[in-house]
Amino acid sequence: MSRKPYQPSMPANWWLKHPAYRFYMLREATVLPLLFFIGSLLYGLYCLSQGEASWLGWLNWMQQPWVMALNALALLASLFHAFTFFRLFPQVMPLRLGGRTLPASWMVAGQWLGVLLVFLALWWLLGGYHGSN
Repeated sequence: MSRKPYQPSMPANWWLKHPAYRFYMLREATVLPLLFFIGSLLYGLYCLSQGEASWLGWLNWMQQPWVMALNALALLASLFHAFTFFRLFPQVMPLRLGGRTLPASWMVAGQWLGVLLVFLALWWLLGGYHGSN
């Protein structure tokens, strides 16, 4: 005798019925503008390898308002993703120092401090400081 396991039907919009699922799906959707951003950068590297005319064409393309808007959306999406990740991190991996658990607010603040330090280092390395030259 062959028995089939029970397989409940799952509608395509199951995640719309609960706020936590909607939030989770929004968080996961942050990858879409980031894919555009990464694809743009990879295409820029390709254009750079093809010569000056190709590179200048890519630069002109990157200056189009809709491309800049999608890149701004990618930045916001990555910040939102970081915000949600940093908020969850202390719950998933609490840090213990000397038998005491580090407060979650310290962990989150430390992660944002790390983001700020990386931003400042890149800004300085890429010449964003506009020093007196």
